[in-house]
Amino acid sequence: MTNRPNVLWIMADQLRFDYLSCYGHPHLHTPHIDALAARGVQFNNAYVQSPVCGPSRMSAYTGRYVRSHGSTWNGMPLRVGEPTLGDHLRDAGARAVLVGKTHMTADVEGMAWLGIDPASEIGVRVSECGFEPFDRDDGLHPDSARQNWSNYDDYLLAHGYASDNPWEDFANSGLDEDGELLSAWLLKNSRLAANIPEEHSETAYMTNRAMEFMTDAAKGDAPWVCHLSYIKPHWPYIVPAPYHDMYDETHIIPPIRSLAEKETPHPLMQAYLGARVCKSFARDHVREHVIPAYMGLIKQLDDNLGRLFAWMDAQGLSDNTMIAFTSDHGDYMGDHWMGDKDFYHEMAVKVPLIISDPRPAADITRGQASDALVEMIDLAPTFMKALGCPDKPQVIEGRDLSPLLQGTVGFDRKYVISEHDYHWSDMARTLKQPQDQAHTTMIFDGRWKFIRCEGFDPVLFDLETDPDEVIDLGTSPADEHVATRARMEAALLKWATQHHTRITATPEVLARQKKAAETGILIGFWDESEYLEAVGKPFDALTPIGRN
Repeated sequence: MTNRPNVLWIMADQLRFDYLSCYGHPHLHTPHIDALAARGVQFNNAYVQSPVCGPSRMSAYTGRYVRSHGSTWNGMPLRVGEPTLGDHLRDAGARAVLVGKTHMTADVEGMAWLGIDPASEIGVRVSECGFEPFDRDDGLHPDSARQNWSNYDDYLLAHGYASDNPWEDFANSGLDEDGELLSAWLLKNSRLAANIPEEHSETAYMTNRAMEFMTDAAKGDAPWVCHLSYIKPHWPYIVPAPYHDMYDETHIIPPIRSLAEKETPHPLMQAYLGARVCKSFARDHVREHVIPAYMGLIKQLDDNLGRLFAWMDAQGLSDNTMIAFTSDHGDYMGDHWMGDKDFYHEMAVKVPLIISDPRPAADITRGQASDALVEMIDLAPTFMKALGCPDKPQVIEGRDLSPLLQGTVGFDRKYVISEHDYHWSDMARTLKQPQDQAHTTMIFDGRWKFIRCEGFDPVLFDLETDPDEVIDLGTSPADEHVATRARMEAALLKWATQHHTRITATPEVLARQKKAAETGILIGFWDESEYLEAVGKPFDALTPIGRN
């Protein structure tokens, strides 16, 4: 044990919080994730800053809200100069290393404007969210060329899985009874076994690569954060044997939805329900095909984490490694007549978060659950604190979770924020919504969830009386609802008008700005006595740098 532990930051892509047994799923048992919760803190109210991969992850990696870092959707570059966790850790002599997915898009134009070579050490870090890429794997589209950043395709080829696109043809396709290759991008094929043995699947491969990194890192002295970022259970929904038939229709929880939701007069919600992915998952036979595969992917993930944790125990790494487990967002799976993610019901915007801190100061909270409101941007300052980084309030908007991990006072959040830019979507096209108006923002205080929809009425849910979020109170005339909407709108305005981009306001800069007179800028002094009183030395002793 040292004062600066290492950090293993595990992120599953598109994992619902309620599809783990420690969060209450009745059929999907995840004993290894449950065991992690038993030796750490399970957070029951953790929310992402956007219910879509790219901006959620950019917030996690910067510790900043979406409106602050500006990467509002997938493929929207994180601008050059936006500080990240990796930048902060390097300043403290620590490493930030990537094994898996980031969904990062590099600011190529910004690098060219500044003369940064993308292949240089600085260029690589800028292109990878500040991480050292041990093995990046973002996945592919079915017709795309082989990715140039991951070793997984080469790994498959080396093991005899020959194809122009082995990721697609083996890891994300299955075979029918006649041996015909069928892509999992078609949901009807989700129940097939993936065309790859489990030990060569993407989840197993990334687990192995994390072990290889930790073995390599043990040769050095620098503490590290290893971001082990699994691409599953994100679509394509297909899993190798034996996980493909572990679950069936009897294990599927009935969908959370109401006819009132389907008949909503809200134009934006109607546009959501009319989107292809929502129309698809609103059909029961689609859920029956996909959900067993989704559950199998999660079970496979849990088993691989069990293998990883046992290996860490055997290597003596567990005693000095903080482990954080979470997701970048959830998955509707037909709830509320919707599919994928992109809105703010609990199953999309609320995520699992478990943190096990090995240090003695955290012994008091082991096995506890916390109902505090926490955000994904809280992870960066928590890791920074553990690895000895100085506070950077001019940059970091998240809050250190150490008080909740150590059972001390000092953490009190009144609300959480999440944002979504839907300018790219079926919804924006249906509504003919211009790019600058295709935006929603959620604010949630633990009971009331208020969603501002630019150009349309707001959406309001009361999770105390309506925990399933099927009753929209956004236009309710009841006095309580009118007052709540006004209060939440005011809180959202207060948040929006705070400093969000003043990242150069270091303590040194702020201190220097308070010393105008000492630097020769003399404004408003009537005579020598006023100057002496304000500055503490006689006017004659001044050697002005310059007077404005």
